[in-house]
Amino acid sequence: MNKFGRILLSAGAVGAATLTYSAAIERRHWTLRQATVPVLTEGTPPLRVLHISDLHMTPNQRSKQRWVAELADLDPDFVVNTGDNLAHPQAVPAALRAMGPLLSKPGVFIFGSNDYYGPKPKNPARYLLPSAKTKRIHGEPLPWRDLRAAMTEHGWLDATHRRHDIDVNGTKIHVAGLDDPHLHLDRYEEIAGRPPADAGLKLGITHSPEPRVLDSFAEDGYDLVMAGHTHGGQLRVPGYGALTTNCDIDRTRARGASTWGERMHLHVSAGLGTSPYAPVRFACPPEATLLTLLPRTENPDATRENAESRTPYGAGEGIR
Repeated sequence: MNKFGRILLSAGAVGAATLTYSAAIERRHWTLRQATVPVLTEGTPPLRVLHISDLHMTPNQRSKQRWVAELADLDPDFVVNTGDNLAHPQAVPAALRAMGPLLSKPGVFIFGSNDYYGPKPKNPARYLLPSAKTKRIHGEPLPWRDLRAAMTEHGWLDATHRRHDIDVNGTKIHVAGLDDPHLHLDRYEEIAGRPPADAGLKLGITHSPEPRVLDSFAEDGYDLVMAGHTHGGQLRVPGYGALTTNCDIDRTRARGASTWGERMHLHVSAGLGTSPYAPVRFACPPEATLLTLLPRTENPDATRENAESRTPYGAGEGIR
């Protein structure tokens, strides 16, 4: 075999090994990320907030269901779910098995595009093209109304185009949420305005962290916005980071905690799943995040991360 042939053979072997690792190992390497973020009003006791997103659940993903259910052992004060729970028409029972133990905690949720529509086969390379941000390919409708009914029955609040005041351990949390900006379903004007000054935490939630949405939350004076959608890039190059975010946010904010504007903090979850048609992750394991929120005055520079028919509230309006 000549030198060129050996190079091709070696490159093929490395590619096959990488694909095997990404599909068979890393996409099931469930990871708890932890971060400390100074966003609370002075005098507010610390809050432990569990952020889950992008489960993309199918009925037979048993290890994912068990791992998410065990997150209840962390005993968070509050749970935030930023959407894309479903990836199969029969996935609602599986998603509820995963989230069931957490539903006894105070929680809020909004939906993403893959709660409304199932996945379809796509060329993965299209996500690297500018047209991917404007062209939408929808699969079959998913039973998001059933999921919503179950979560609200257990006490979680749908924040889709609604503002809620929630008491958590004596702390007032003001939450405002949007329908999915990825599908252009967001109507910020329905929640616009400054949150109450007496709230210990002023929290915005959205599925896709589009800059236009983040700017609106920042202008209204929110402390923290939580989002998902990006999958952290799903495929990351060590030393470079995410190749794409599948939205207009920059690659450096594809996952984890960062700041937006002068005052607001942002947390983007890399999520726990993938499309069934692109079941790979590389240098970006599936994750949930436990955020420890502290008062701003305690240490304003303390952000730290450690890796390892019409429906109420306007959810899905325009979805048929």
